[in-house]
Amino acid sequence: MGSAQNTSSDGNGNTIDKVTTKRLALYSGRTHPELAAEVAQHLGVKLGDPNIIEFANGEIRPRFNESIRGADVFIMQTHFGVDGQSINDSIMEQLIMIDTAARASAKRITAVCPFYGYARQDRKAEGREPITAKLLADMFRAAGSKRMISIDLHSGQIQGFFDGPVDHLTALPVLEHYVRANAPKDIVIVSPDAGRVKVAERFAQHLSDMNADVAFINKRRPKGTTNVAVAKEVIGEVEGRVCILTDDMIDTGGTIVSAAELLLARGATEVWAMATHGVLSGPAIERLENGPISRVVLTNTLPLPVEKRIPKIQVLSVAPILADALAAVFDETSVSELFGGENQS
Repeated sequence: MGSAQNTSSDGNGNTIDKVTTKRLALYSGRTHPELAAEVAQHLGVKLGDPNIIEFANGEIRPRFNESIRGADVFIMQTHFGVDGQSINDSIMEQLIMIDTAARASAKRITAVCPFYGYARQDRKAEGREPITAKLLADMFRAAGSKRMISIDLHSGQIQGFFDGPVDHLTALPVLEHYVRANAPKDIVIVSPDAGRVKVAERFAQHLSDMNADVAFINKRRPKGTTNVAVAKEVIGEVEGRVCILTDDMIDTGGTIVSAAELLLARGATEVWAMATHGVLSGPAIERLENGPISRVVLTNTLPLPVEKRIPKIQVLSVAPILADALAAVFDETSVSELFGGENQS
């Protein structure tokens, strides 16, 4: 995809011109190869074959089918459990693929994690808890990754966990385009909690020509519980307006459905939900299907199984964003300029 000319001497006073060709290689684990194939198509490269063999005891062994010596290698895996495998299996698979590339003399290895696992374990909320998001970053570095790319991390501080460059992308441009094409004017962008008000404000600023306002839900998470949050009150004016709840992910759906019920009770005419990552664990699909949210807009950072594709869910592609970021990293140009610097927080 690029070349550079180097001049050296052969020892006898004669100069030798060598043209070094830069080469981008993209590989995907087995969690979400469809997204990687779409990224490869946008880049105009062929998706590499990691040739993963799984042994009877569950161990795996990749052996790349082509030489990657001196290549700029990107290894993509979103952290998610599919086909009987767990999120831990997908992470371990990516780590082994990175180690494989390092031992095959790749020039640089970038871990591409559209959805970064364990991102919610980014601090100690109570005593005797791990900070697994940091542990995961250490493991990627130890395996041989010099750089990491992810989309809409649960918290920006995770960028500091990785001992090397982190390109933090955002799906905001994709979501904004959808809202412009489908939503009425005079909308309210609603953060499901106080912690994501800044993201909601940025979203609303982009949609200022649609008279977009901002509101947020004051919620309470009972101590000692997981996947439980109770919506208490709405801060902001929502009566008579379409409200769009925005979050980085929808997991079990309890928080987002509870927030939607509260918004409707406060006079909202309709509630949409938008999130980058559709984790959709446990009762999520049932809650969304039977709940008051009229439209759920997700991106394809995570695969959506056929049985979870209910009519009110719409999936947008982040492949163009990923492809542009990979191309920028490969060409040594700025990734943050792709987003006007708004991906830094």
